[in-house]
Amino acid sequence: MKPSILRQSPVAKRTLDTLRPRIIDRYLLREVAISFLAATAILLLVMVGGAVADLLSKIARGRIPADLLFTLIGLRAVGTLTILMPLAVLLGVLLAYGRLWRDSEMAVLQSSGLDLRGLLRPLLLFALPTMAAIGLISFWLGPASDRLAQQLMQEASRSLIVAGLEPGKFVDLPGRDGVIYVGEMSADGTQFKRMFIESERADKQAGKTRIDVITATHGFLYHDADGAGRYIALQDGFRVEGKLGEDDFRLMRFARNDIKLPDSASDDNAVADKRSAPTSVLLRARDDLVMRAELHWRLAAPLSVLVLTLLALPLSKSSPREPRYARLLIALLVWLIYYNALLLGRSWISQGKLAPEFGLWWVYVPALALAAWLLWGSQRLKRPRAAARTV
Repeated sequence: MKPSILRQSPVAKRTLDTLRPRIIDRYLLREVAISFLAATAILLLVMVGGAVADLLSKIARGRIPADLLFTLIGLRAVGTLTILMPLAVLLGVLLAYGRLWRDSEMAVLQSSGLDLRGLLRPLLLFALPTMAAIGLISFWLGPASDRLAQQLMQEASRSLIVAGLEPGKFVDLPGRDGVIYVGEMSADGTQFKRMFIESERADKQAGKTRIDVITATHGFLYHDADGAGRYIALQDGFRVEGKLGEDDFRLMRFARNDIKLPDSASDDNAVADKRSAPTSVLLRARDDLVMRAELHWRLAAPLSVLVLTLLALPLSKSSPREPRYARLLIALLVWLIYYNALLLGRSWISQGKLAPEFGLWWVYVPALALAAWLLWGSQRLKRPRAAARTV
């Protein structure tokens, strides 16, 4: 006979049985998890495609180096997870439970005694770990990836390699018509020797093309005092300029001639730095409205998982004859309204139009109230229609 201290009391056994996932819980949890992962992969693929197009255009204009393409794509993907994952949760629950309703599996489960609490149980088992993961990304990984991306672009902007220059090759001028050639370049890309630049621009008044040819024996790259503007300092060279088809070309010799390069793609401004600041810095910033708004924005990502999960449950209820993706359009419209309300609240807090103490709760509370009303309405039994009177 076991000692009394080793015996399991009925209350403890009942509590343990309550916390242990049931077979139906594991089945529903698996369906939701598969739909969530599929929705996340598709949304991430769409976002990465847009990021690749944006980065390639900046590389073509000489604003960021081609070597940072895949690194910046990965860092951007981490930052977008705080937006994609709540939407993927909404779509995952909607698709998983919607399929069960259309295939009449949900009707069988409810006839077997599965009530609203039984439907919410696997969703909470799925939502709580997801909230923890999104909270980790929103408060730590996302801001860290933004800071690393800004640091990489700031370091790369101090090199001529950003403009796509390679020693011994003719390359297109970034941001204008023409070519540029560099004979030698230092390892860090800040100094060069034997540069040749040919540029063309249309003269609308004369209706002809103006051509400029510049040569220099050596030079270097430097920045403005604010660190934003980039210039190439050409030293000991010649410049020939004129219009094609005419003989009035002008030749000049210079000791130094500076040429402005396109601005770098780094978000080197105060607002971007504050929004990518560590969470510990945001917690200490009591008087900075931008940082207070950013703190509420980071908190919105994990809370949105719970809100959208509760909204998705009643929205997923459909009849077998209903179109497959009819409720999906409604869910996307709900998410757009919800997400734009969060963006509006973030803007209001940063501009001082809304007190930071209110935060974004004025968005969560109506959304939760709507979810509760939809859940209550979905569980109500419809009254039977009165039989038509026969004469």
